[in-house]
Amino acid sequence: MFIINIISYVLVLLGAVNWGLYGIFNFNLVSAIFMGDRSVGAIVTYIIIAVAALWLIVYSIFARGVLRLADRHHEEA
Repeated sequence: MFIINIISYVLVLLGAVNWGLYGIFNFNLVSAIFMGDRSVGAIVTYIIIAVAALWLIVYSIFARGVLRLADRHHEEA
């Protein structure tokens, strides 16, 4: 599960950076990459980032607020 958490965390951070760029500079990085904010690639990217955010919310609720970003087996060594 920790790999999914790391991937989700990175995706949510990238989404946050995109929103920051859009808010500060009126530049949408996803739209620039996929040549349009309603292109298939942009829509898929937005959906993947939204699913990653929902995963982090749901996982942290079930994990009692603890988001694990490291494997337990590596922590003991």
